[in-house]
Amino acid sequence: MAVLSDNAWGAGGGSLVLALYNGGGPGVMYGLIAAVLFYATIAASLAELASALPSSANVYHWSSVTAGKYGKVVSFYAGWWNFLAWIFGTSSTSLFAAETIIALYSTYHPEYALQRWHIFICYVVVTWINLSIVLFGQRFLARTVTAMGVLLMLLCLITTLVLAIMPSQTGQGYASNSFVWTDFQNLTGWSSNGFVFLMGILNGAYAIGTPDGVCHLCEEIPNPRRNIPYGILAQMTIGAISTFVFYIAALYAVTDLNAVFESTIVGLPLAAMFQQAMGTSGGTFGLLFLFLLDQFVNLLGAYITAGRMLWTLARDDATPFSPWLRQVSPQWRNPFHAQLVCGVLVTIVGAIYVGNATAFTAFVGSFAIFTCASYCAAILPHILSGRKNLRPGPFWMPDSIAYPVSGTACAYIIVFSVIYMFPYVNPVDAETMNYAVAMTGGCTILLTLWYLYKRTRGYEGPNVVLDARDDILKGVVGLTAEQEKALRMRGIN
Repeated sequence: MAVLSDNAWGAGGGSLVLALYNGGGPGVMYGLIAAVLFYATIAASLAELASALPSSANVYHWSSVTAGKYGKVVSFYAGWWNFLAWIFGTSSTSLFAAETIIALYSTYHPEYALQRWHIFICYVVVTWINLSIVLFGQRFLARTVTAMGVLLMLLCLITTLVLAIMPSQTGQGYASNSFVWTDFQNLTGWSSNGFVFLMGILNGAYAIGTPDGVCHLCEEIPNPRRNIPYGILAQMTIGAISTFVFYIAALYAVTDLNAVFESTIVGLPLAAMFQQAMGTSGGTFGLLFLFLLDQFVNLLGAYITAGRMLWTLARDDATPFSPWLRQVSPQWRNPFHAQLVCGVLVTIVGAIYVGNATAFTAFVGSFAIFTCASYCAAILPHILSGRKNLRPGPFWMPDSIAYPVSGTACAYIIVFSVIYMFPYVNPVDAETMNYAVAMTGGCTILLTLWYLYKRTRGYEGPNVVLDARDDILKGVVGLTAEQEKALRMRGIN
């Protein structure tokens, strides 16, 4: 599940060509390394919280404890920021899958003229096929998740090997070492290469930046206090290595960067790199088909995570229609209504793409900012309070390590959340503006209005208190009848 919820190589591959504008090969490679180092500090901080307080609500629940008397308001923002991040992240993955379908068709039809509504139709089909599997396949998901994780890694391995081998077989040759490692290419219009590099770290952050993914399953797996930190470690390690190796193979397969930008293949920009590596339409089609399978498998994990987050908010009356959203279906054995709403929201976000592609980019560009903001809402109060509001779990860093690690994590989040809001190119106009700043600020303002309304109308913050000394879910207090029923349905007495 850790591999499925992250899918670092697939996510990073979807935005790889765009990252080439921010430094070329060196910008991509060193930007990924920097992102991995920063997110390692975030992952370690979240693993400590998960080990002490395993909860499917993760940052939403943790922040209510670490923030002490301010836990009610801090947890509200943490939970909603995290949910919005997963909705936008799921939307972006659905878009990559839809673009891949268009690219598959365009491979054999170079005269094809793209219309945005074509992508939207593919987007809707991809969204609801995956959502249907999550809605109606709960009984089989747990049994098949390991197979799907192995499949995803096999797709990465096959794609990487093909990219590494085929240029020598087709006579295309390989890119130079300097193109991959040293020739920094600033194609953004910003004068400072250092600033451009920092902006380019966003690509690595998008690829590796979901260390909370497995934390949403804290209440559905055995011994979560030990297993969740292992899951986070597996996610970060496998994601970093697979993405790094895939990037090397992909970049060495590119011998003409301008040809990539000017390719006749419409849809996913990565398709142009596949075309240059393979040299044939058939080979390009084959790699694109493998990439489409990867996106389909990854979307299952994204929908599960988004649905669990909305469900945890609803069971604490933090959402509209919370009595309906927090229900766990006896027939389908999952938060059916919450998952269904996630599908509707993702579809609405996709519909915006038809009207304005720039606006859609603002939605998906907010993903890294919202995830980091939700992490900071839990981590920062934890270190400011002297780490005294949680009982240590099996994974607990000593103070000499915890404060530098968590402090670095918070500093990265605060600084780079601002950098990621800068326009991607310079000079800036209405078409090239980065509207992530408007989306992040606008959504937060709406959440503030909603909190002011809900704070005296039912919302009291997370009321499922889990005893961090237990290896299973015990010591649960303050449950409603519906919540008790939901727990019993999952075998928890």
